[in-house]
Amino acid sequence: MATLVTLNPAPPSSSAGRVRFHLSLNVDDLARSLAFFRLLFDRPPASEHADYAKFELDEPPLVLSLIPSRAPRAGKLNHVGFRLPDRAALVALEQRLARAGLPIEREEGVTCCHSRQTKFWLHDPDDNLWELYILEDDAESDCCAPEPHAHAAANQPTAANAEPSTAALQASAAQSVSPAAVIWAHRLGEPLGERLFVDDGAVDEVQLEGTLNAALSAAQVERLLAEVVRILKPGARLMVHQLTADVSLARLQQRLPGPAAAIESIPTAAELANWLERAGLHSLYFETLAAEPCLTADGIPCRETRLRASKPRAPLPSAASANSPLRHRVCYKGPFRSITDDHGREYPRGEWVEVDEETYQLLKAAALSEQFVL
Repeated sequence: MATLVTLNPAPPSSSAGRVRFHLSLNVDDLARSLAFFRLLFDRPPASEHADYAKFELDEPPLVLSLIPSRAPRAGKLNHVGFRLPDRAALVALEQRLARAGLPIEREEGVTCCHSRQTKFWLHDPDDNLWELYILEDDAESDCCAPEPHAHAAANQPTAANAEPSTAALQASAAQSVSPAAVIWAHRLGEPLGERLFVDDGAVDEVQLEGTLNAALSAAQVERLLAEVVRILKPGARLMVHQLTADVSLARLQQRLPGPAAAIESIPTAAELANWLERAGLHSLYFETLAAEPCLTADGIPCRETRLRASKPRAPLPSAASANSPLRHRVCYKGPFRSITDDHGREYPRGEWVEVDEETYQLLKAAALSEQFVL
């Protein structure tokens, strides 16, 4: 078997200057995995965040990163690689591989996995993704592009034209969802047809991981989201994780590096929200809209984005409807003179407003509930 990378590790007594093997795993439950590896390694993680954790071992010299991922996939391997001791070692390795004719994608000074890194990516003959990098410094902020399906970067069928996938429907534990909940999940690059082979109103949550970063026409987006609404139970939610751009990029001119290579199109955050609203979803909330761009595509800053939305339990009454069952009174406290919800109901500061049960429950659960007297 051919060897792609030949490295000469430092002696065991040298820790700071040695090459470290890097293994990145997708995990269903980050807290559960952290507890297991704490016990296995008899030490706490070197870095721990809501969306990422990392263990650093000297014996063996290993960097193990854990990435929560609820979407079904062929396996738990995210990517593997080596962390080199310095820039000279990284450059020497890159030049040797380039001379051998291997395609390499370089990234200089990028923020990834809560640290600043310089790296390059390549695929082995079995299409496993390898990351060769140096660690420059820690970073408080992070931005990670949604992970595509394991083989999406190898010119597999995209969501726009592939056959339907029946393996995506599964029951699993997920954040804020019952362990017995039914989740339908799709990842960029997995097969997806015009119709989802799931019964009407059968799903507690739909997860789209990079799906809307495929090259989809407006009609295809509309058709997909109509199917999502159809299979969701009343009151169930949609979770969307993808890249958004400051300016809409309907068709990328450049190929993005590393795991983001499968991305073909990047909408703005406003476009993404408008798509979901037009599909009949409501209670839209950006759980993540990164302040700092994580990469640049075609010269446009792009940001990691997580957006959640819900399917209404029943048709929501408009503010002007005389027959609306208004059972609760709420008062907006500020700081603005007034705000207006998605259904045209206005909340002037300091005035009591009657709302229906659905709106009342949304205000109680929303992040802005502290701005209301309920």
